[in-house]
Amino acid sequence: MPPSPSTRPQAAAPPLRDRGDACPGALRLHRAADGHLARIRLPAGDLTVRQAFALADAADLLGDGHLSLTSRGNVELRGLAEGCGGRLAALLRDAGLLPSERHERIRNILASPLAGLDRHTPSDVRRWARELDALLCASEWATALSGRFLFVLDDGRGDVAALGGDVSLLAEAEAEPGTEPGAAGDRTGPAGGALLRVGDDPAALRIAGRDAPRAALAAAEAFLTAAAASGSGAWRVRELPDGHGLTARDVAAALRSAGIRAAYVPEAPAPGTRTSPPYADSAAPGIVEGPDDDRALSVLAPLGRLSAAQWRLLTAIATDDGSGALRLTPWRGVVLPGLPAAAAPRRLAELTTAGLITDPASPWHRLGACTGRPGCAKSVTDVRADATAALAAGAAVPDGLPTGPAAEGLPVYWSGCARRCGHPHGSWIDVLATAEGYRVALVGPDTAPTAARTAAPPPTAP
Repeated sequence: MPPSPSTRPQAAAPPLRDRGDACPGALRLHRAADGHLARIRLPAGDLTVRQAFALADAADLLGDGHLSLTSRGNVELRGLAEGCGGRLAALLRDAGLLPSERHERIRNILASPLAGLDRHTPSDVRRWARELDALLCASEWATALSGRFLFVLDDGRGDVAALGGDVSLLAEAEAEPGTEPGAAGDRTGPAGGALLRVGDDPAALRIAGRDAPRAALAAAEAFLTAAAASGSGAWRVRELPDGHGLTARDVAAALRSAGIRAAYVPEAPAPGTRTSPPYADSAAPGIVEGPDDDRALSVLAPLGRLSAAQWRLLTAIATDDGSGALRLTPWRGVVLPGLPAAAAPRRLAELTTAGLITDPASPWHRLGACTGRPGCAKSVTDVRADATAALAAGAAVPDGLPTGPAAEGLPVYWSGCARRCGHPHGSWIDVLATAEGYRVALVGPDTAPTAARTAAPPPTAP
């Protein structure tokens, strides 16, 4: 029987934003049930070991001793005490995590985590991410973007292209020799070429790789122009009302004004389509084989939370055996690049012992949950404890909630209320806590909806 409207997310008309975006940041803290929360933006999820150690110190000295990883490859600190904002800002500033205090909430740049690491890797779009971040932080008008506006940079493997970007760049291979820059088929530039997309428009613009960061910034400016003309106060491209939507053709005009050549592509590959040879799965934990003797370790945080001790172990491995850097992933994981092949298995075993997810066959893989009680007052129950108990009983969903073969391989996400904060993109198994009990539904573009309910309500949180 199809679920009632309350059992799964529903499409809604774009909201009218009549107030400023209150999205939390590193300086604008959010008051939660377990203390204040800070969200530190990490463009492309990149961290030096010095920055990573600084975040561990912040979690221990100012927070609850844990770090939460978000679906945009950022870090959240929870349990922050009243009045600690100044100390936190100083710590982050000293570590180079606040290059511009006026821009810190808009540095939302998601990039393929394994770009440049695996054997068949395409161009490293993470260089685009660094250039785009610098352009954002140097722009006065960019401060008008909301803290939710998202840039997505996919290296061609299709891992992040479908994660809901407002402006997306999809890297392409190099062009045939003699192709004129900016013409259809051009892939020239320092990192090949790119297809630029906005929102859900199926069309795209083909641009030279050297122009990709400037083009992404110009597309964001075109969005602000469209949002102002609509009077909707939209925070994201998908929120623009009918008659004021932003399309690839609109952005093409903005690129021409910026002196960027682009070719219109009426029907670009669907987001998430792999347009290049097979690459490593960037959502799966394990050892990533790179060229020659290079290896990377990819691990996931159980339910997206790491203790400061686990975080310090990751940082120590990056320091001693890796390249001195960490990459956070939108699957709430961490990639450690640059390990020698001989050290990788031993280090992965250490991380397994420390409680991280290191094997794709782990029952914790693809299992997620919102904060739930006691951290969120809106939550019906402690969904993390309930998810852990269900897994201990041998199921990823509450006992008695069959999902069927259609659910095989899909992420499972537990939510404490109908907001479903942090839920996956695409298709997933939605486990929703209600006053009557848990409901489960298969949601997404490729699933037929089904639902069930537990016989008993979830335990009442104190």
